[in-house]
Amino acid sequence: MYKKRFASAAVISATLVFTFINAEGSGAFAQVAETAPVTAEMNRTVSNVSVTEELVPVATPETKPAPEADAAPEFVSNEVVQTVPTTDADDVAANQALADAATTPTASSLRQLVSNIKAPASLSREMECLAGAVYFEARGEPIAGQLAVATVVINRSEARAFPASYCGVVYQRAQFSFVKNGKMPRIKRSTQAWKKAKKIARIAHEELWDSAAKDALYFHAKYVSPSWARKKQARATIKTHIFYR
Repeated sequence: MYKKRFASAAVISATLVFTFINAEGSGAFAQVAETAPVTAEMNRTVSNVSVTEELVPVATPETKPAPEADAAPEFVSNEVVQTVPTTDADDVAANQALADAATTPTASSLRQLVSNIKAPASLSREMECLAGAVYFEARGEPIAGQLAVATVVINRSEARAFPASYCGVVYQRAQFSFVKNGKMPRIKRSTQAWKKAKKIARIAHEELWDSAAKDALYFHAKYVSPSWARKKQARATIKTHIFYR
C-alpha cells in the first residue's frame, strides 16, 4: 500500500517537472506559474488520500433534453349561435300558437271546448287558409259540421293525391266554391263567426277533438248530387253536408 502511494506521488511530480521544462521560453510559463500553487496543493492532497483499485463511477454533467419543437397551434372550432330577430307574421303566429297550447283547456264536449278555448290573436298564412275554409264553407253549420270541414282540409294536406299544405288544398282549382279567381273573399274579422272559425281551426289543427268525419276527404251539400259521390264511401252527415272517404 505504501509503494502505491509513493509511486503515484512520483508520477505526479515527474509530470509537473516535464511540463515546466517544456513550457520554458514560451508564453505558457506565466500560466504554469499562476497555477503552481494549485498543483502543490494537489500534491499535498494526493499524499493524504489512499489510492484504491476500486472503480469509482464518474459523474457526468447532466444533459438537458433538447427543447421540443413548438407544436403547431391547434384551432378549436366552436359553433357560434347568433339570435337573429324576426318580424315575420308566421313566426309571430307560431310563437302565439305555442303560448296558446300551454293553456289548452279540458272539456267534456265540443261545445264546451269551443267556449273555453282561446281564439288565436294572430294566424299564420296556413292557419288563415284553414280558418277561412271553415268560415266560408260552414259558418252557418253547427260546430260539429265546422270541425268536419276543417278536418277534410287537414286530411287532404296529408294525402298524396292533394297539395301538401292547407293553403294548397284551399286554393286548388275547382275544389272550393268560395274561391274566385284564386282569391279568398274578404273576411269580416270583427264578427263572432270569424272568432269561432279561428277556434275551430285551432281545435282541428291541434287535434283537440275527434270529428265524426275524422278520415273524410270529400264533402258536398245535400242539395247537390255530384257524380263522384257514387264512387265514395259516406262517413258522416252533419246538417246540410255529407262527408265521404
